[in-house]
Amino acid sequence: MMEKAITPAACGYHMPAEFEKHEGCIIVWPQRPGSWSFGAEAACTAFTAVIKAIAVSEKVYVACGKEHFSKAEAALKGIANVELFLQGTDDSWARDIGPTFVVKDANGQRLVKGVNWRFNAWGGEVDGLYPDYEQDDAFAKAFMAKEGYSYFDAAPFVLEGGSIHSDGEGTAMVTASCLLSAGRNPQLTKEQIEDMLKEYLGVSKVLWLPRGIYNDETNEHVDNVCAFIRPGEVVLAWTDNEDDPQYALSKASLDYLGGETDAQGRKIIVHKLPVPDTPVCISAEEVAGFDFVEGEDMREAGERLAASYVNFYFSNDSVVLPAFGGENEASDKRAAEILAQLCPERKIVQIPARAILTGGGNIHCITQQIPEGVRQ
Repeated sequence: MMEKAITPAACGYHMPAEFEKHEGCIIVWPQRPGSWSFGAEAACTAFTAVIKAIAVSEKVYVACGKEHFSKAEAALKGIANVELFLQGTDDSWARDIGPTFVVKDANGQRLVKGVNWRFNAWGGEVDGLYPDYEQDDAFAKAFMAKEGYSYFDAAPFVLEGGSIHSDGEGTAMVTASCLLSAGRNPQLTKEQIEDMLKEYLGVSKVLWLPRGIYNDETNEHVDNVCAFIRPGEVVLAWTDNEDDPQYALSKASLDYLGGETDAQGRKIIVHKLPVPDTPVCISAEEVAGFDFVEGEDMREAGERLAASYVNFYFSNDSVVLPAFGGENEASDKRAAEILAQLCPERKIVQIPARAILTGGGNIHCITQQIPEGVRQ
């Protein structure tokens, strides 16, 4: 099944945009005690709401370990278009541990294959978030074997799905803070990393945003700060508050994008999507619910979380968007209104997602789309 050293670009494949048609979505049921507090009760409720929203228009494949399988089965009972399957993982970030899918149009069909990357828990021994990630690293291959997708193997190149976005027309977008971090591929130069992206994503241009979201423990994944909504247009996390540490980070990316074009030579239209007006911080009560293992990144009460509305998921008919509630109800409403204007062809489905955010990510981080097409 594996095609080692033969790249997607060499075979005419490319990574499609998320706003293109999906066959389905991969989600991993939350279970890790160091990520999901108080037995993941609140997280399971939030994940179930996300699954239900996505399953309206595409199939959802939900992986779950043996210990929590019956719990997931009970929570998902009665939701159509969902396939729960047994697969052990170390945590629940399907975006980062799942395969990246690439496509090729041939003879009137869209062909689909996968790409397997090396996963090292966002930094390995340098600044990884937990020491035991072997099951996570094996997940992409396991899923592709289960579903009958052949794949291109990019390992040992380290990459997470949340660190890349594609416009489907030859442009990839990343953050330099993540891809050039010491825990990813320090043996490679920026140029060599860019060459790998071009070969395995089938793109001709890479946009290197300088920074991401403040306090994002993934070394600032691009999917939390900027996303393509159509070719030539992006939403960028923003704040007008110059005293907020996010301002300088977002301003640097805005300035960068203002001087760039995409692979097709278009100037990039940037739509500002404000972050919550009130920083979302984890409470002492929430911290008390975690059970960390030795070597795991630990939460601290009062720690600012990397809250961003850019961390949404494009399902086939909707924008599945996080809401943070509390003091940010007005911010939640504003984000929904902005995206409704920008994506009039889709419903805006807003999910209370604080329980996902306290785990370290959000809706985009727990999902991985599978493009529509014929499995190769």
